[in-house]
Amino acid sequence: MDNIGLCRLSKPLSRSRILNLWNTYNSNIPSPPTMENTQGRESNPIIRDKEEEDCHDNPLALLPKEKGWTGLDLYLYQGFWCSSMHIQGVMSFQQHFKAHDTDLILATMPKTGTTWLKALTFAIANRHCYNNTLSQHPLLTSNPHELIPIHEINLSANKDSHQGGRILNLSNFQSSIFSTHMPYHSLPDSIKTSNCRITSNCRIVYLCRNPYDSFVSAWHFFSKPRPESIEPLSCNDAFDMYCHHIIGFGPFWDNVLGYWKESLKWPQKVLFLMYEDLKEDIIFQMKRLAEFMSIPFSLEEESEVVIEDISRLCNFNNMRELEVNKIGKFDRHFENKTFFRRGEVGDWINHFTPNMVERLNKVIEEKLGGSGLAFKTSL
Repeated sequence: MDNIGLCRLSKPLSRSRILNLWNTYNSNIPSPPTMENTQGRESNPIIRDKEEEDCHDNPLALLPKEKGWTGLDLYLYQGFWCSSMHIQGVMSFQQHFKAHDTDLILATMPKTGTTWLKALTFAIANRHCYNNTLSQHPLLTSNPHELIPIHEINLSANKDSHQGGRILNLSNFQSSIFSTHMPYHSLPDSIKTSNCRITSNCRIVYLCRNPYDSFVSAWHFFSKPRPESIEPLSCNDAFDMYCHHIIGFGPFWDNVLGYWKESLKWPQKVLFLMYEDLKEDIIFQMKRLAEFMSIPFSLEEESEVVIEDISRLCNFNNMRELEVNKIGKFDRHFENKTFFRRGEVGDWINHFTPNMVERLNKVIEEKLGGSGLAFKTSL
């Protein structure tokens, strides 16, 4: 496989490719249906005929729908829940994205360590371009989500709704690294394996976090942008939705299990990392990540504590204290600071009751039993 990320080896992600992706993803995908009064639908043939016509023109009208954690509608599309705000981007990503052999896809469920993984991967890939301790390093002046785009969110959004219409000039960054929250089975065909063969040499890094802490982090994060006109989302209500598998890009179990199985079948294609393992031994896990990217740390780099420098640069507390992560917004809904709450293993114990633990344990056994996948809930 081709190397990913080294300045002297990899082809840069050109600005033209970013612009082409942006323009392509703003294609004419049908808009999600709006909420409407359903009373009298069955008895009124005019309304019924109009709805049948709308369903033909807009296939989203046929999808099951639930109210999501933020107050927006979630549509059950290809077996996973997707918000009305992101479903156009998901469809565009599936239809138009063509993977390059040097592409690296970072896959996660929301609030499972995405920001940290982006920072680590970006710093590892570009370590020969920037001194990790100097002020010009992009991670000191840009939020990791600006540096590594989320395909179905960033590139599909209206230009005036994400980062003020700003497209970062990534032409100096020597890697094609993107991220996604989509489940494996719904990724574009050019990324996945097909008929027991690898369709492209692009690789996938999946980061998984234990479902207890993942839930708590997601509840704190997604309850913030709820409109003031609707009631706040209680922890109990969110937990009930979580156990009924209603969460953006979930069910959690299906998302995790899809990548887990692929990592077992194709370890050269999919690297499966655990958030808790990163917290426990960051140096070892960074070596694994760099090797998977085909840019392993040299003995000279190890002796010069390059790995430790990158680890400190990407440390949760360090990133949280950066000015760029204290101010500004990722988009019109989420402030940068909301990506840095606690980042700990075991915070769930401050929120879960014994009944919640018992209920979630049963769901985990039902959905993941026999898979070989196990979670650390404390360190």
